[in-house]
Amino acid sequence: MAASEQEILEGLAEIVNEETGIPTSDVQPGKSFTDDLDIDSLSMMTIVVNAEEKFGVRIPDDDVKGLSTVGDAVSYIQKASA
Repeated sequence: MAASEQEILEGLAEIVNEETGIPTSDVQPGKSFTDDLDIDSLSMMTIVVNAEEKFGVRIPDDDVKGLSTVGDAVSYIQKASA
């Protein structure tokens, strides 16, 4: 069964928190990974790898470039796991 948007958001927030120390409450769908959360490309790749493991999806490098906001990532993971 595919995870709900809320479950994905919460899981992603936990991953971001573990990698960067950013409070999970700051990881919201409208936030930009680079502009709002100040996540660099190296941390982003770690977050992607952890998200792939957690949600059982594959996120190709070319697709990562298109995931600029938390909401983009949540939508992508939801579609990929459906």
